[in-house]
Amino acid sequence: MTTLVFVHGWSVTNTSTYGLLPQRLQAQAASAGIALAVADIWLSEYVSFDDVVTMADVVRGFDHALRDLHLQDASFVCITHSTGGPVVREWLRAQRDRPQAFSTIRLTHLMMLAPANFGSALAQLGKSVLSRLRAWAGGVEPGQRILDWLELGSSESLSLNLDHIHGDDVAERGQFLFVLTGDRPDRSLYDHINSYTGEDGSDGVVRIAAANLNARHAVLARQGSGNDPTLAINATISPRTAFKLIPGAAHSGSEQGVMSAAPQATVDALLRCLQVRDVTGYHQLCDAFDAENAQRDAARVEKEPVGPFAPRIHIHDPRSMLVIRLTDEAGEPLLGARLLFEAGLPPNPDWMPQGFMLDRQANSRQGHVITFFLNHALLAGTARVADPDNSRRTLRAAMDGHRPYSATIEPGDLTGLVHHAIASTASSDDLFLILAPHQTTVLDVVLPRNVREGVFRLTQQREPEDFSNPVPGDVIP
Repeated sequence: MTTLVFVHGWSVTNTSTYGLLPQRLQAQAASAGIALAVADIWLSEYVSFDDVVTMADVVRGFDHALRDLHLQDASFVCITHSTGGPVVREWLRAQRDRPQAFSTIRLTHLMMLAPANFGSALAQLGKSVLSRLRAWAGGVEPGQRILDWLELGSSESLSLNLDHIHGDDVAERGQFLFVLTGDRPDRSLYDHINSYTGEDGSDGVVRIAAANLNARHAVLARQGSGNDPTLAINATISPRTAFKLIPGAAHSGSEQGVMSAAPQATVDALLRCLQVRDVTGYHQLCDAFDAENAQRDAARVEKEPVGPFAPRIHIHDPRSMLVIRLTDEAGEPLLGARLLFEAGLPPNPDWMPQGFMLDRQANSRQGHVITFFLNHALLAGTARVADPDNSRRTLRAAMDGHRPYSATIEPGDLTGLVHHAIASTASSDDLFLILAPHQTTVLDVVLPRNVREGVFRLTQQREPEDFSNPVPGDVIP
């Protein structure tokens, strides 16, 4: 017998947010050979709209609530929506790192619907704006501390995600993670003041790449000693996570919501997840989801009705999210630095593909962390896109990729006793190789910290000597 716990998203104040999904899942589980009795389904109610409540507080409350279930086999499966995904993932990390403080209840299957794993571009807009968004806030003021976690490039979200990228493959020990997310916004919920709610490459709230746990961490840093300003790339790829696009589904809403509307595609995908029993079955489902995602990407044209006018065309190219942290070798943030993307050989910023940059957003609390939203298809080069209703009509001509891609970092302080020099990626490296469609890459750019001899000198001069204006001297090797 399976115990199933639902965990809602941020700013939810009513269990109606789960829609008909619990009932539909239970009704169809029997035919799939999964026992889900009424008493085995639990709906979470947690508070995220209080400014005092932190993610850690919610995690503690979640752990306490689980203890009250008195599970017969001390295990359960979980379905989350939106911020609920990070909540449960933070609980799993706390359970691992603090075994004396957290329960030993075992989570076997974590199925995340539209999870804000890497945050959301909407989080930075502030409480007054978010409270107006019907698709997300539901008429209440969201909590600032949870907002801080959800902001793109937040230290809290990066800590959790880097732990995942560099961690072990939990599927090897019988714990299975799944990400299921919608592939487009619900156009009826579009806020004309805020274009993020209609952003292609997202479900209207969370970007596809920000939901996906298949991710990368790359470090761009100086190799070896000396004062060579050339930076080389080292990259790490996360353990594989099952990832499924739900065609036509959006973040929320009664018509297209990936959970609230309970589309059959969501129910079917969840049942397939629940049927996974071992690592072999998990990898087989990963393969199946990848094949289905490729089919969806091949049919990428959406025509949005616009009343009496010609439909608005949306080309759903795969996007990538790139979170760049600019620091130096001492870990000091590089504020005021300028990062320039370049293409081709010799590198030229004017050769970057037109339209490759969709958005960029600096973290409000850490200005040296910037998130870029990129069109992966345009960076790779893409074939002609034809009108699905008239193959002779071209919606977008074929575009060539302009690889290799590189970057130059121009720090704000080029002189002084302690300063940084302009640095560039190595000519043998291609930044495109650290990107992947529908995925996020965290890139740490680490510049050499140049310290000159004038910072510290020894003298045998016995007479008083003024060193308030020191001679800089050479850079210390």
